[in-house]
Amino acid sequence: MEGNQQLSQPLHRRAALVTGLAALALPAGARTQVSAAPLRLDGRFIQGGVAIGQTTPGANVFLDAEPVTRAGADGWFVIGFDRDAPARAIVRVAAGSAAAERTIAVQPGDFDIQRINGLPQNQVAPTHPALLARIRAEGERKRAGFASQAPRTDFREGFISPLATYRLSGRFGGQRILNGVPARPHYGVDMAAPRGTPILAPAGALVCFAESGLHYEGGLVMLDHGQGLITAYLHMSRLDVSAGQTVSRGQVIGAVGAEGRATGPHLCWRMKWRDRNLNPMSLVDLRPV
Repeated sequence: MEGNQQLSQPLHRRAALVTGLAALALPAGARTQVSAAPLRLDGRFIQGGVAIGQTTPGANVFLDAEPVTRAGADGWFVIGFDRDAPARAIVRVAAGSAAAERTIAVQPGDFDIQRINGLPQNQVAPTHPALLARIRAEGERKRAGFASQAPRTDFREGFISPLATYRLSGRFGGQRILNGVPARPHYGVDMAAPRGTPILAPAGALVCFAESGLHYEGGLVMLDHGQGLITAYLHMSRLDVSAGQTVSRGQVIGAVGAEGRATGPHLCWRMKWRDRNLNPMSLVDLRPV
């Protein structure tokens, strides 16, 4: 798979975007409840998928009764469905006395089993106390990066691919078996490319984390595209950005490498939102109108 080609499942656009009391076209099994608040959604209603919505500016947004975000000044918001999301999700928006609610059928994902052998044992199951302490400290810093919630709505631009040319070497969500030992699912998209290949920001963002030399990730950059929608770029050989700066769509943020837990040069591209693990390919070429 090269360039901007998609994953094997096509992107199911929800092109019927509605406002006010108009009906919303959603996947089979969805139920619309009519109320006074505007609500429109577009995206992939699938495990690991992302949806972009618009409602009353500043409205509170709930996912399965959990308050998850607030709509921006232009009314745009983003929500995501975890890799292990249940088959039904309820999206609700509320602004003052006005509210709207949608019940969505979340389609099951199609996940691989991926076997990776030949990794150093300390990359699979480290035991040395000093290394474990280092990993814990790095984990705290990474959690702070993933907790970023920048007041931006860059996600509504849609994403471009972070690599112009690549070979897909690992799909999102697959079960990983490392040196014969089952591990947690792979929450990234692996994009094989030569060392030094430029990595592009897929959309505008705030850089919320940028470090090199991490035990598992090597060089790691995180971008907050707004409201805590974070993309992460692992195993980088070079970082061209620093935490706190902003980047624009297509800007070079670093280069492909094989640092950390990697058997060859590639970019592991990840996305998280509110601790939910999402497929970053969900937003490639998706631009709500």
